Amino acid sequence: MAAAHQEFHVSAAVRLRSYQDESYLNGFLGIMGDLQKAGILQDVVLEVEDRRFPCHRLVLSAACPYFRAMFTSDMAESRQNTVVLQGLDGNIFGEILSYIYSGTLHVSLDKVQPLYQATDLLQLDYVRDTWRSYMAMNVERSTCVDLYKFADVYSVDIVQNRCLQLIHRNFVEVASSEGFYSLSVNQLTEIISHDELDVKEETTVWEAVVRWVQYSREDRLHHLPSILTHIRFNLLTSDDTAAILEHALVREDPRSSEVIRNVVQKGIFKLKPRLGMTTEMAVLYNQTWGSKDLLFLNPREGKYISCSYRPEDLPDYTAMTVTSDNDIYILQNKQSEDVMHLSLFKYNHAKNVWEQASVSSISKGPEDDFMCLDRLCEVNHILYYISVHPERNNPLLQMRKYNRHTNQWQECSQLHHDRGSHYNPILSCGTNLYFLTYMEVHCYDPSKDRWHRRTSPSSNRPFTSAVAIGTKIFCTDGQCTQTFVYDTALDRWQKVRGLPHLGELMNLGERVMIEFANLFALGNRLYILLGAYDIAKQESLAEYLVYVYDESAAIWRDMKATMPRRGNEYRPFRRQQCGVARMYLPYLTGAQTHGTSKAFQH
Repeated sequence: MAAAHQEFHVSAAVRLRSYQDESYLNGFLGIMGDLQKAGILQDVVLEVEDRRFPCHRLVLSAACPYFRAMFTSDMAESRQNTVVLQGLDGNIFGEILSYIYSGTLHVSLDKVQPLYQATDLLQLDYVRDTWRSYMAMNVERSTCVDLYKFADVYSVDIVQNRCLQLIHRNFVEVASSEGFYSLSVNQLTEIISHDELDVKEETTVWEAVVRWVQYSREDRLHHLPSILTHIRFNLLTSDDTAAILEHALVREDPRSSEVIRNVVQKGIFKLKPRLGMTTEMAVLYNQTWGSKDLLFLNPREGKYISCSYRPEDLPDYTAMTVTSDNDIYILQNKQSEDVMHLSLFKYNHAKNVWEQASVSSISKGPEDDFMCLDRLCEVNHILYYISVHPERNNPLLQMRKYNRHTNQWQECSQLHHDRGSHYNPILSCGTNLYFLTYMEVHCYDPSKDRWHRRTSPSSNRPFTSAVAIGTKIFCTDGQCTQTFVYDTALDRWQKVRGLPHLGELMNLGERVMIEFANLFALGNRLYILLGAYDIAKQESLAEYLVYVYDESAAIWRDMKATMPRRGNEYRPFRRQQCGVARMYLPYLTGAQTHGTSKAFQH
């Protein structure tokens, strides 16, 4: 009997299962809400301003850490039948109580700030986080200053950053609004210290500061010297600086004059031009016999700027990239005996010169294929060096990332792929890197150091050029016979209407063929730079051609923004992707003796 009894218990333990009543769980909150509406079993009254809210201690304690601490401690409120809450609005608390008993949150922009203050006090994390997201999604030009001030006080970073973006983008309008004049001095200097201000001239920033000080002159004049350190005097003409020195506000406080003179004498060139002062331009490296040029193309204005350098002043081109911080890097390789070293050079915008970057060189040993293609990309402010070995039996993509803290290049996950070509694009889109061939697509996730295979395109020609716009990647082959768009978010490919035969566009019949095609993006619009060849004359056309894609009409439009080319040399553009940088044109037109800059208007 004892053995049988023991065996019974083992069997029962094995068969033990747990069941969860979903209808009970879903209905429990509804029952609590019904009890609240009916006024049943309520054991405490919360008094807010002149309103009384009968409630249940248990429900309040379960929903809110603030009330849990109040009713489960030795605080006097834990024994009182009526608890008075200070610092809350009665109507707003009614909204919060509705959420506690129903789980449903009703949010509108007119109530979001007082609701956030209340939930911050009551420690309702879900409600507070929901309202943070709601505020960030609903920032508008008319509300961005007020929401920025609120977010600054409560350290709501996601809202503060979104407000700053709108303020920077609409600074001229915002700086004339009533809300701008109520900014604190710290908030004002935070705004005007950013590179992203969309202003055409630095005098606009100075004039905004003057209006802010004059709005409450007696209280604010003593702040002027500290504010002046955020004015970029290196972007002002000497006449503008002289006029500021003569301004009544500056003359009234000798410290202000001293600050200006010190800044001007030291020549602070590290302060970049504002976003609104720069022009988006496609950047191309052009190397022909006996000459090295950087070409900055702005087809929207129908012009380009050519900066010519002596061979020793411009590094030989292996790869080039433009980072999200608007830094332009060139990768140069030099071979000594059996070892190849790759060095980075960085473009100095203010001086229009190339300087050795303070980045360690990359060594490639004898095991590396010297015929491989080198690329340079940036994701999330991290530089990546990529080498592709297309001719091996087992094609390989190797990658390293640069660690700023150690000044070293670290190995990343390798990728074995189907055989491609030297020209397969590698580019960043969002927070990932993408490697494209006409047979396959691979996505690299930096956070996991892993490659993932994505949906393959239905192209029968190798891609040679690609560009990212938002979450989409546009790519084409060398003769632009097929153009595709890949939606990285949906993992889906679509065909883009290709260019008509170039001869038809130029009224030259079948005489013209495309030598190479490079895609680039300006202002979220797709452009293509073409090199063409006259078959009958057996020579390249004398000019490079630029077309823009009109997405609404699904056609390519001639920009009439051509660039002269030197002789029959077209190889310089064939192996590179067009980078896009924001250029401050006075830096280019004021090039020093090492390089000359010429602008052509069409």
